[in-house]
Amino acid sequence: MIAYLNGRFMPKKDICIPVDDRGFLFSDSLYEVIRYYPGHLFRPDAHIRRLNHGAGHLALSCTDFSCLIPVVRDLIRRNDMASRDALVYIHVTRGCAPRNHPFPSPAPDPTIYVCVTPFDPGAREHRRKTGIQAITVPDIRWARCDMKTTGLTANVLANQQAVENNADEAIFVRDGVLMEGTHSNFMAVFDNTVITAPLSNYILGGITRETVLDLCRDLGIRTAESPIYTSRIHLASELIVTGTTLEVTPIVTLDGRPVRNGSPGPTTRALQAAFKKRILF
Repeated sequence: MIAYLNGRFMPKKDICIPVDDRGFLFSDSLYEVIRYYPGHLFRPDAHIRRLNHGAGHLALSCTDFSCLIPVVRDLIRRNDMASRDALVYIHVTRGCAPRNHPFPSPAPDPTIYVCVTPFDPGAREHRRKTGIQAITVPDIRWARCDMKTTGLTANVLANQQAVENNADEAIFVRDGVLMEGTHSNFMAVFDNTVITAPLSNYILGGITRETVLDLCRDLGIRTAESPIYTSRIHLASELIVTGTTLEVTPIVTLDGRPVRNGSPGPTTRALQAAFKKRILF
């Protein structure tokens, strides 16, 4: 596999990151995962905008990574993946400097790593059709979840808890409100209205989340960005997670209790069909 590091294309197996890189030392870094469908990237500009958002808040020496879109396309070509599904991974760190908590001065050039890997959509298609199981966990993450940083220890622990409970995803709960999943955004349907947590520093502004809200408007489905309380979640007719690899996936069991009749609902199905059409363009 060919990957990209700091301006150079090279075999992925030959890439090494210095131990003084602040991404390694402090998780002082950001990442993005972009879905590639045969023939086109899915909303790469939106992913880059989110990366730029994080870079600005972290005060990296570079805050515009739009130059990486041609790099991504070149990587897909170099790895002969133009006609297959793939995932693009972008990782940006503050760069290399002696280990010290404050920002190094002068600011180093960021470390930029990009790779592309094959993705099997069929492995997740069954889950989209039948639905997944999820659990709820306390939200112990830091208060800047709007930045897609690589410090994912809380997400890893929560997802492992899901695995140990025979579930596919864990939904973070903060002060009695369901926020988002470990690698997904969360939605619930109440009275034919799709509700999801409002954008804030406590959730990541998902690209798929944004797309699904747009699709709701196209389909005439009411939406609201407001808190989803644990005390009312039993009243939801449908629960949904959205994400780059999950697309639109129904939750049919939460904390061991079925969601309504335990099968994907009509709103989810309508959104799945609309999303499938959207990714073709």
